[in-house]
Amino acid sequence: MIRETDAGVEIDVRVIARARKTELGGVRDNALVVRLAAPPLEGAANEALVDYFAALLRLPRRAVRIVSGERGRRKRIALAGVTAEELRQLVKA
Repeated sequence: MIRETDAGVEIDVRVIARARKTELGGVRDNALVVRLAAPPLEGAANEALVDYFAALLRLPRRAVRIVSGERGRRKRIALAGVTAEELRQLVKA
């Protein structure tokens, strides 16, 4: 689920679009579940996902990047300047 890289970490995410509110939803099938209020139309959910992680981790938007899965529910996200331990603490909270 969480892999350290030279620049930070990569995390596997399962997105649920059109949720009531944007929030973390725990872990399922070895991926972090993220509920997004945005619809999965014209990249709106992807933009909301990047914005959410940037705000949650207090990172600049450019430090959050979707590595794979732009058109699906399962995505891999790269987070620059974050350690695996910081991300684990966030998921537990």
